[in-house]
Amino acid sequence: MRQISLNNRFFFGFGVAIMITALGYVAPTIIWLSAISFFGLGLLLLVDLLFLFVVVKPVKYVKHYQEKLSLGDQNPIKISLTNVGKVRIWVTVNEGFPIDMQARNTHYDASLNPFESLEITYDYIPKKRGVYGFTDTYIFTKSIFGLLARRTIIPHQAPIHVYPSILQMKRFEQMLFQQNKLQTGIRRVRKIGMSREFEQIRNYVPGDEIKSINWKATSRKNELMVNQYQEEKSQNVYCIIDKGRIMQMESLNLSMLDYAINSTLVLSNICLHKSDKIGLFTFSDKLGTTLPASNKRNQLKKILDQLYAQKTTFQDSNFELLQQHISDKVRTRSLLLLFTNFENPFTLQRSLPYLLQLKKRNLLVVVLFRNEELEHFSSLKPDNQRHFYQGVLASKMIIEKEKMAKQLNAMGIQTILTKPEELSTAVINKYLHLKAKGLL
Repeated sequence: MRQISLNNRFFFGFGVAIMITALGYVAPTIIWLSAISFFGLGLLLLVDLLFLFVVVKPVKYVKHYQEKLSLGDQNPIKISLTNVGKVRIWVTVNEGFPIDMQARNTHYDASLNPFESLEITYDYIPKKRGVYGFTDTYIFTKSIFGLLARRTIIPHQAPIHVYPSILQMKRFEQMLFQQNKLQTGIRRVRKIGMSREFEQIRNYVPGDEIKSINWKATSRKNELMVNQYQEEKSQNVYCIIDKGRIMQMESLNLSMLDYAINSTLVLSNICLHKSDKIGLFTFSDKLGTTLPASNKRNQLKKILDQLYAQKTTFQDSNFELLQQHISDKVRTRSLLLLFTNFENPFTLQRSLPYLLQLKKRNLLVVVLFRNEELEHFSSLKPDNQRHFYQGVLASKMIIEKEKMAKQLNAMGIQTILTKPEELSTAVINKYLHLKAKGLL
């Protein structure tokens, strides 16, 4: 009985039978229609029951998805339905998503001929990192007359693992090393290395420095040729992720921490391709992960495993503790990319002495996020006094954020001020620019 599900047609037919019975009390000459309607409904129910539980065999269901899903990306999930019986069937599939991710069920209707298979593919965008599990899938096999459906529950025991965006990492890797990158947002910056070691002569591409043109080779080939020099390698790069409460702010359903984690994974992959050493620090009111810089093969996996379970706290971040820890652990000059956010000048002034201490021995880059909600308010046309003051206040806070970025730059601290969704591109461009200028 638990497998039986009543469809809308059953309730409609039952309602019609009740109405005929009620009319029979007003017009006794049609009371015989009441008996016929209930008898006919019962006969159709019996036929549907025999069809569903004797003739029809349960549909075969298989779900395919990657072992590691990428946070914030479209992850393809494929389900396969196979009719193993000898009669045509009609099925409805209700896919269940993890409750923690607050995703709605996906509903599919299909008809399958005898021994026919059908594949359905849909994209799933997880919004949180961690270990989750799909809820049960419900398959409803409909009967001939559509009065009943046979419910089959497919339990899902295997957990799903949501990691930082691996798809984004691969996409940026492909964008960086392909021939034409000018339309991807990543600027082509060619480094004439500090060592000035000659590597090769190649064709000129937009973005190359004019002084690197080899005029002799140009005259021989009748096209612009440039000298390419080797970049310095094995330089230390550390990503420092703030996990304080300020990083809980969200944009497009992802927190600032998630954007920082995705960008850290992307940059780590790029650094390893450039033969630089990459390391990781996380902190909030106390120290978190410490991963020494390395360019070994398994370094990217270590970083991915560390980023996998990072979470924000409800405390203010302790920059003094971070400065002392980095001074103790980082002995050579390194590039420090600090993913944090300052929403007002007071919080910046409180942390500024420790940032200046980090800057003395290292090349420090502070990554700040633009507040898109404030930019939205400031761009709205006010239609009353309240909206006018909201727009003025939003514009003031935006200007304060830009002033903070300029203040850091004036003190010799490199700054990135960007929208969260453009963070990875901005970080890669900054890294390539610093490598090109030989500032590491």
